[in-house]
Amino acid sequence: MIDTNLSALDALGTTQQVSANNIANVSTEEFKASSVSLETGPEGEGVRVASINESTTSGPVVDGVEQSNTDIGTEMVNMMTTSRAFSANTAFIRASEEMTGHLLNMIA
Repeated sequence: MIDTNLSALDALGTTQQVSANNIANVSTEEFKASSVSLETGPEGEGVRVASINESTTSGPVVDGVEQSNTDIGTEMVNMMTTSRAFSANTAFIRASEEMTGHLLNMIA
């Protein structure tokens, strides 16, 4: 059961890294933002990264130079959503570990 949450944490970590990279490169000329596609893990359990896709959308052109196509608003919403999902999976793992500890204490 915890493996499902661990796979989610791994996938969410990659999602956060991609968003952070997009934000870090918001001022980089011709930078193309990327996004992460997730899929169900092996045997229908958990989640994993299916692909990391670079956007094909052009950024705004300023003085004849294409700028980054990163949308800061979208990236911030993505990071907040990912952060909440990460916290939920962490809380589940913590609760599961505590229940296992209490069960072992009852048996001993």
